[in-house]
Amino acid sequence: MLDDLDSSLKTFLLQELPGLQNSGETQVAISFEQPLEGVIQQKPAINLFLYDVRENLERRSREWKMQRQDNGTAIKLQPPARIDCSYLITVWVNANDPQQEHHILSKLMRLLLRHPVLPSAVLQGSLQDPILPVTLTVLQSGYLQSLGEFWQVMGGVPKVSLHCTATIAVPLTEDPEEVPLVLEHRPQFLRLS
Repeated sequence: MLDDLDSSLKTFLLQELPGLQNSGETQVAISFEQPLEGVIQQKPAINLFLYDVRENLERRSREWKMQRQDNGTAIKLQPPARIDCSYLITVWVNANDPQQEHHILSKLMRLLLRHPVLPSAVLQGSLQDPILPVTLTVLQSGYLQSLGEFWQVMGGVPKVSLHCTATIAVPLTEDPEEVPLVLEHRPQFLRLS
């Protein structure tokens, strides 16, 4: 499922930022590597580093759903878990060209802010036909306590970055339980003596 999210994000960026792929600019690569100098070979590159995956308990529903079938039964479905997948997005350019880096980051920022939901047309694999839309939350603090500490632990020089959390729905019901439908209601009367 996480690989399908990576593929969906890549498809989304390639579709929505065609100017970065076939203009006067050098073609921009999209990677999911650790954001370290030397690891990202093809430049310029947009790097989406998935650093945290956790359940979003605020968005999880506890109410089971009944889905009616044509054969007089219903399927009992547990609501899906909502999973936050947090990415640190950085741009890597040839040599030291902060203007090109800022230019690409600006385009990314505008694009992500305009799309709070990933379009269904870009969803790949297990994310196609989602139970719930794949939502994007951008420019929030996320789960990193300190970006300075993050870069120190990674052994790299601090870089300007964007934070993006994609929230996906993970089905919890593998073999749904089929139950008979109650088709008529017979009221019972109480006899008063």
